[in-house]
Amino acid sequence: MLYLDRRAYTSGGIPRSAGGTRPAAAVASGLVAPLLTAWAPGRVNLIGEHTDYSGGLVLPAAIQLGVTVTVDALSDAVALTSTKLGPGEPFAPDGGGAPVGGWARYGQAVAAELAGLGRPPLGLTARIDSTVPAGAGLSSSAALEVGIALALCAAAAFELEPLQLALACQRAELRAVGVPCGILDQAACVLGRPDTAILLDCATLEHRQVPVPGEAALLVIDSGVERSLESSGYAQRRQELEHALRLAGTTRSTEVSLPQLEGLDPLSARRLRHVVSENRRVLDFAAAFEERDLAEAGRLLLASHTSLRDDYEVSIPELDLLVELACAAGAHGAQLLGGGFGGSVLALVDTARADEIASGVASRYRERSGRDGRSLTAHASAGASVQR
Repeated sequence: MLYLDRRAYTSGGIPRSAGGTRPAAAVASGLVAPLLTAWAPGRVNLIGEHTDYSGGLVLPAAIQLGVTVTVDALSDAVALTSTKLGPGEPFAPDGGGAPVGGWARYGQAVAAELAGLGRPPLGLTARIDSTVPAGAGLSSSAALEVGIALALCAAAAFELEPLQLALACQRAELRAVGVPCGILDQAACVLGRPDTAILLDCATLEHRQVPVPGEAALLVIDSGVERSLESSGYAQRRQELEHALRLAGTTRSTEVSLPQLEGLDPLSARRLRHVVSENRRVLDFAAAFEERDLAEAGRLLLASHTSLRDDYEVSIPELDLLVELACAAGAHGAQLLGGGFGGSVLALVDTARADEIASGVASRYRERSGRDGRSLTAHASAGASVQR
């Protein structure tokens, strides 16, 4: 089962106070301890972009930034309050009723998916705090979904295997905002381990750990162009890829070879060429990390960005500029991070030079784009958990 503090799953569940609530002011002031705290990290995908929804290969890592869901009381409804965005609309514990708006729709969709798996309809009152920057390609929405799902499951003493919970959250994203995402983000959130990335086959869900070399720093540089998958070309790219796969006679990109692209229309050939070649790059990158060959890993990142820019057409000038500047400053390689159309790039740099490269890129990016180019170093970290 999901690796949680087992006290969250006692047979008697969490005691409900008289009337189902406890004074919020008392909880906030520290006079009353919270019932439980769920933690769900963001993720950085080292390589393997736009492969997950075709049953391809990915290599993500959970990171040190994430979403904390602090459950203060049990209730007849689910009432969530964000420390940054304020209170969300309450909704039924089973996710039923009229759709809510704003960010709380993610929580309602998660509740509905869990209800479909048999979770008892128990509500709660919780506070949500996030350190994952939104729109940066670090999966803030997946962290929110997984954090809420963990809190709902723990409060109701309802157990799921890690990947069952990840799949429920993947479906919740489609239900909430119509984004037909793959399993990459949610799987990375629940499978993360310190100092390792996860080599994941998104069709079979088979996975293994790949150590991240200690001398490698994962530098995430924000373009300052925020993007939302629901308003970008993400869904269109998925439709184009699925059409190309049908022409190739399969639904899984790992079953296609480059010679099979001959005879396809130019658009379908480009889309399919990206994911087929990207699957190969994922395996080669994992091998390079295991051999501590950062130069080869960097070369693969650059090849991936070129493919994402030219064949999949999800880059923008700001991302291309950051990749160029990072490599000029001494990075082994760089590529756009996440779905593209904005957000961040990932640069693979020597740990000893991370601050120097980040500063140099920010300065030159500001000169050429007028944007800040803020950065952070992502650390491969533990996955989702619950504490009492």
